[in-house]
Amino acid sequence: MPHQVAVFLENKPGKLEKVTGLLAERKINIRAITIADSGGFGVLKILVDDPESARTALADAGLAAVLKTVVAVAIPDLPGSLHRVLELLARHGVNIQDASGFVVSRGQEAVIILQVDEPGRVSTLLEKEGLALVSDQDLYFL
Repeated sequence: MPHQVAVFLENKPGKLEKVTGLLAERKINIRAITIADSGGFGVLKILVDDPESARTALADAGLAAVLKTVVAVAIPDLPGSLHRVLELLARHGVNIQDASGFVVSRGQEAVIILQVDEPGRVSTLLEKEGLALVSDQDLYFL
């Protein structure tokens, strides 16, 4: 199952650059990034090719970084694809706490990243419906 690195950062110039610099020094590749602003602070969420090394490097640098297990599912890059996944999850009472996504190949494939209470159960549910899950290792090759 893939892991997202969440980093609590002060909302000031240079803070994000510090994170990307630490990861670049260690040859850790960022595959996706989101930042949620919360006034003076924000939460940076990244998918990387080596989540544990990224978390360790950031924590060693004094940054509040944690790993979150997420569900990454590949869907067609077509209207309604995301809706079908969300409809399925809603029918099964799954609450989506956080989500992001990106297009891998325009008109062909997208990846949706979901933070949910029970990632194992949700992964099984999605696989039973024939949806392809994306692992940490798969993210490196996208």
